[in-house]
Amino acid sequence: MSPSPQSEQLSTYLFFTILAVTILVYLLRGLAILSFLPGGVIWILILLSIGTGIFYIVEKSRRF
Repeated sequence: MSPSPQSEQLSTYLFFTILAVTILVYLLRGLAILSFLPGGVIWILILLSIGTGIFYIVEKSRRF
């Protein structure tokens, strides 16, 4: 059973959205605009980006 195009689009959208939010929050915190955010929030976003990245790679590499 091959993955549906909608599933591939969802995983692509989810990965790049979470990655963009992570980069944006990281940069804004570094510029002291979002300095009130604790470091744990950054770690959660980074781990979420890694997790969705793995899901994205698995979804893209399915051949059957």
